[in-house]
Amino acid sequence: LPAAGDSLRLCSTRVRLEGINRPVVDRIIRVDHAGEYGANRIYAGQMAVLGRSSVGPIIQQMWNQEKEHLKKFNELMVAYRVRPTALLPFWNVAGFVLGAGSALLGKKGAMACTVAVEESISNHYNSQIRTLMEQDPEKYKELLQIIKQFRDDELEHHDIGLEHDAEAAPAYSVLKTAIQIGCKAAIFLSERI
Repeated sequence: LPAAGDSLRLCSTRVRLEGINRPVVDRIIRVDHAGEYGANRIYAGQMAVLGRSSVGPIIQQMWNQEKEHLKKFNELMVAYRVRPTALLPFWNVAGFVLGAGSALLGKKGAMACTVAVEESISNHYNSQIRTLMEQDPEKYKELLQIIKQFRDDELEHHDIGLEHDAEAAPAYSVLKTAIQIGCKAAIFLSERI
């Protein structure tokens, strides 16, 4: 028990907030939380349609990693005292609809969606890594490690999508471009709202 006057703090909330660039860190954590939330909803939609198919276990494996990513960003939001985007209710529905809709095109459609989303997110994580490295790599060491690991997981999902015939989906390039435009809009909005 803490001595008189001391406060009890859980380790997961013990983050040095002094000296950090609050606007940058808030924006990064808010948008990454929104992205991982959206990814969870996309995989939920895909599993609703394809969960019992031959590709179900592969989608479930990727979804499990996304669940871990979301759990970590939930913890970081508390530790860094960052508010979530006000758009979470919208991403809840939009993510599920995108996942289920792409899965209705079949396994290849679901994998095309995965490739498009994961490529967008990997590029976004790379941009965040550059920003934090320019700020102060030592000060943001923990956050950089997390983002780099999650970026690598997203790249793995991207490659899994390609290995499972994403590029053979109907109108692949149109589908991929449309999804990536949506991802860029979601990123832009979630950073700010």
